[in-house]
Amino acid sequence: MEQFQTFVTHLECSYTGKTYPADQLHGLSEAGKPMLVRYDLDALGKSIKKEDLITRLPEFWRYREFLPVRKSENVVRLGELMTPLLPASKTQQQLGCGEILIKDEGRLPTGSFKARGLALAVSMAKELGVKRMAMPTNGNAGAALAAYCSRADIETFVFCPEDTPKVNIEEIAFQGAKTFLANGFINNCGRIVGEGKAEMGWFDTSTLKEPYRIEGKKTMGLELAEQLGWDVPDVILYPTGGGTGLIGMWKAFNELEAIGWIGSKRPRMVAVQAEGCAPIVKAYEDGERHAELWKDAHTIAAGIRVPAAAGDFLILDAVRESNGFAVAVSDEAINAAHQECAKTEGVLLCPEGAATLAALKQELATGRIKKEEKVVLFNCATGLKYPMTSTHEKIDLNQPIDYEWIENV
Repeated sequence: MEQFQTFVTHLECSYTGKTYPADQLHGLSEAGKPMLVRYDLDALGKSIKKEDLITRLPEFWRYREFLPVRKSENVVRLGELMTPLLPASKTQQQLGCGEILIKDEGRLPTGSFKARGLALAVSMAKELGVKRMAMPTNGNAGAALAAYCSRADIETFVFCPEDTPKVNIEEIAFQGAKTFLANGFINNCGRIVGEGKAEMGWFDTSTLKEPYRIEGKKTMGLELAEQLGWDVPDVILYPTGGGTGLIGMWKAFNELEAIGWIGSKRPRMVAVQAEGCAPIVKAYEDGERHAELWKDAHTIAAGIRVPAAAGDFLILDAVRESNGFAVAVSDEAINAAHQECAKTEGVLLCPEGAATLAALKQELATGRIKKEEKVVLFNCATGLKYPMTSTHEKIDLNQPIDYEWIENV
């Protein structure tokens, strides 16, 4: 039986630092906080060189030494290719600023960056003998869980707010999950999952309530650093709901520095939220380490409509340690950026990804992002999953074709 060379030593409560044994099933720590996977970084650094990656497949499993799966047979794959960094050169020229790159995560299985986290969560669930998983979702995470669990022969239960985009609901159900709509928000759906653990015997796969989605999302930071020649950008704008990816990337950069692959430079981490649901922004502006539950959450960017994040303090810690900030943008600005990027760059963002472009434009104007800074925007899902507002005309083939009209439409 092939073994992966992995270097996990233990798990650690992100709040108290208390350690827990590896290779056992864990949810939240005894303090009710997210758990982090820790590695023997000295041994990891001695086992692999940057050059070793050149011969490996262009997928995030190329970083397997940085990941917790021990047995290769437990890796659940759906084709997790490295996602491109697309230059937004026209937008850069229009804004008169430094380099803008779009990390297009919509190329991943199930069309979103949720595939990174759920590939690891499901692989580790398989390794640890889990037979039934459940989660609350605003859409894309549920689709990824359903797909990977179907691949791994794990039963899946997914709970969505009733106004979750229809395509997401259909995708989740079609991929094999038992799918339920509830008249509330994602935190209300999370309560169903949490309270049902004893009766239903499922493993709670809610954001940050298990340790391994962070490790999957961490690969965004590893991949980004490699694509930039083992450097980091000046600023990362990240659409922030549960914030797993922001936390994971921050962890990745720290681990890369520990093994000597990057220096001490860090990107300024900017948590982007919508004005209709901005608990992290409020906590940041109020100088708090924890965010209050956001009431009456609403935004067209469903993926960042998260009224309460289990890892709020981890998001805020990363933002502050990096000299970044948290910012909210309006739905009007999101919609405008969505259309603008499609027409200008040919890149069909999801609304959450469009929020990062809206934030960039807003913060270049305020000066919080400097004109000379190199910026990476994270587009977290394919725009094909979302409604598109567009105009088009009809041609009556029973009439002569009016090419002058066509030209001037």
